[in-house]
Amino acid sequence: MSTTAPSTEVRPDLLADWLAAEADMSQRMLAGAGPGVARPDQLVGKTGLEMMQAMLAGELPYPPIAKTVNFQLMEVALGRAVFQGRTGPALLNPMGTVHGGWFATMLDSALGCAVHSMMPAGRGYTTAELSVNIVKALTPKVPLVRAEGKVLHCGRQLATADARLVGPDGTLYAHATTTCLVFEMPSR
Repeated sequence: MSTTAPSTEVRPDLLADWLAAEADMSQRMLAGAGPGVARPDQLVGKTGLEMMQAMLAGELPYPPIAKTVNFQLMEVALGRAVFQGRTGPALLNPMGTVHGGWFATMLDSALGCAVHSMMPAGRGYTTAELSVNIVKALTPKVPLVRAEGKVLHCGRQLATADARLVGPDGTLYAHATTTCLVFEMPSR
C-alpha cells in the first residue's frame, strides 16, 4: 500500500489558526474553573462527552497535568478529541529533542479523551495498553503540534482508539493506539 507524504510546506494560515484557537481556549479555561479535579457532585448524571464539553466551556476544572506538560484540550466530539501542545526546553532529552514521554502523554490524553467522550453517565474507562510510534523527532523549532484521537470501537468492556501527532505543515511526528477497559463507575 502506498501513502502520499504530507506537504512539508509551512502553512502560515493554519499555524495562525492554531495559535488563535489556543489563545481563545486558554482564556476560556483560565476564566472558568481553572486547573483541578471536578467534585463528584459536578459529574453526577453527565456523559463523558458532557463532562469534556463542560471542561472546554470552563464550567469544570481542567486537569492540572495540562500546565505541567504544556498542552491542552482543544476540541471534543463524540469519539474524537484534539489536543494542542507546545514544545520547549523543559521537555528536551539529553540529545536536544523532545522526550518520548511527552509524545506518549499527549497521545494518551487524546486517545483517552476520545474514549471518554463515548462513555454514558456512570461509566468510566482506564488505559490498559498504549502503543506509541515516534516517526520523527520534535525540536523546539516546531512551534505547535496537535494530537487527534479517534475511537475505533467502544463496547461494554473494551474500547480501542488511534491517534496521530502532527505539525501545522502536516508532518507526522508520531502515531499511537490504545485499548481501554470500560467499567461501571463505583458509587462515591
